[in-house]
Amino acid sequence: MSRASLEKDPQDVAAMFDDVADRYDVTNDVLSLGQDRLWRRAVVAACAAEPGERVLDIAAGTGTSSEPFADSGVDVVPADFSLGMLHVGHRRRSDLPFTAADAMRLPFADASFDVVTMSFGLRNVADVDAALREFLRVTRPGGRLVVCEFSTPTNAAFRTVYSNYLVRSLPAIARRVSSDPESYVYLAESIGAWPDQRALGERVAAAGWVGVQWRDLSGGVVALHRATKPAVEG
Repeated sequence: MSRASLEKDPQDVAAMFDDVADRYDVTNDVLSLGQDRLWRRAVVAACAAEPGERVLDIAAGTGTSSEPFADSGVDVVPADFSLGMLHVGHRRRSDLPFTAADAMRLPFADASFDVVTMSFGLRNVADVDAALREFLRVTRPGGRLVVCEFSTPTNAAFRTVYSNYLVRSLPAIARRVSSDPESYVYLAESIGAWPDQRALGERVAAAGWVGVQWRDLSGGVVALHRATKPAVEG
């Protein structure tokens, strides 16, 4: 299967993730040098979800990002638009309510969740602003948004090293460990084309979220954005 393009046609992107589903978690662990585990823990801490609260985990893939919530007694709904990912996830954790969902047209009622979180998926959405507005719609007033996404390293020297890794090393490593290495060429290109921390924060605010903050993880390789839905709309 050929990789998706940066036009991010939803069917192409979904098909690409279907193809890499079986080895997706292992490949991510290798390519991130194990940092993905630290990033997932940071997301869980930022969500600060407690038992009795309901979390929507968008782009949950095989459910590795949802498991910590479920294991701590939080009601979590793992959602993804890749059926291949959902099938792998259901085989692993049949107790979780895996749901097919398009981030731009979520199949949930208004104000259904206390927290909406998305890790490494917003970059693959065709209309990011529409997705951010949908996240707002399904979040209760006063509820939280947590977005974890690749970003821009803050140190100039490290930024150069990281760019070289994306262009040269990442695709080469993917050829050894991934079931669809070409999809990781798209991954590298999509990271390079993604807005930096401040620019993404501005888009989150423009979608109607308030109190937008972010912090860098791994020197800015990843940024964790947090925001709140206004307690009173209007």
